[in-house]
Amino acid sequence: MLAELFAAAADLCRDRSPLTQRLLTDAAGDLRQGGVTTRIMAGSECDREGTVPGLRFAGAVHRLVLEGLAPGLAKHYPSVGGQPHLPTLWEDALPALNEHVDLLRHRVAATVVQTNEPGRSAPLYGGLLVAAQEAAKAAGRHVPFCVRLLEVGASGGLNLRPHHVGYRLGDRVLGDPDSLLVLDPEWTGRPPADLDHRLRVVGRAGCDLTPVDVSTEDGRLHLSSFVWADQLDRWNRLRDALDLAATDPVKVDRSAGPEWLAKQLARVERDVLTVVWHSVVWQYVSPADRAMGRAVLADAAAKATPTTPLALLVFEPRREIDYKFALMLKLWPAGISLSLGVGEGHGIPFTWNVTPWE
Repeated sequence: MLAELFAAAADLCRDRSPLTQRLLTDAAGDLRQGGVTTRIMAGSECDREGTVPGLRFAGAVHRLVLEGLAPGLAKHYPSVGGQPHLPTLWEDALPALNEHVDLLRHRVAATVVQTNEPGRSAPLYGGLLVAAQEAAKAAGRHVPFCVRLLEVGASGGLNLRPHHVGYRLGDRVLGDPDSLLVLDPEWTGRPPADLDHRLRVVGRAGCDLTPVDVSTEDGRLHLSSFVWADQLDRWNRLRDALDLAATDPVKVDRSAGPEWLAKQLARVERDVLTVVWHSVVWQYVSPADRAMGRAVLADAAAKATPTTPLALLVFEPRREIDYKFALMLKLWPAGISLSLGVGEGHGIPFTWNVTPWE
């Protein structure tokens, strides 16, 4: 079963990360033969698909490279200046795997996959502009609402500062043109909003079951290890996002989503749009917590008024559109429910295409 999960994770990387695909394909074969990967994965044999054990293994191996503990393997990893040579990758991985079995086993067992993708700030920024302006129209206001942003499953909180990021569109930069993080969002089309209105964020908070403290070297390494090492665009975005986070700290609370959200939504702010946001989190949430979260949100939505509006903005995979990731918006009490567009899981590129959210 574990070998099949590794093979499925390898297939997930197809055409996107040849390095990770080859590592996991060879590791799957090693598992079938009872090799060193079997010892590393001891205790994880019954892991369910949603815990993606293959990606936890790949992340643990990448972290060895980042820490300088696998010099023979580092030559294959572009994240440290290497150049992959796939036919010899596994041969060069084996010495590091055998030397660090206990460390790798501990890290695989003790960690969850954390991919706090800064690229998701691009669709988030556009979605927040739409939400702030649509809520204002519904309330008969001429000026968009200020936003209070609440993120469930925030990881290291790197997407809790969308107003401090720059977004390059041709010869102009939306958001903060002087930011340490300037994204090329690769948008097809544009969000249905006035892009000249600057997003105003007056509050932000996040929670996660296993938050990452990006102010520490351990936290930075943890997030870095889960970026596929041959995707240098993602790697560079993460580096810049971590530098930005150091200048603008935001604490992420250790908490389950429903109970944290209930506490946050109990505080109502007048003339502020409260936006509940999550991205690529739903698959990791238990059915019980999903139901509780829906109930918490429904209770808050029933109490929303034109001067204390509420929005749900999510970026999650949709099976009916070939597992593309859809940006979806609900607004209360306006009763607006829209799918704003679809994109890749890392947030870039993204296509704006407004349809009803059904």
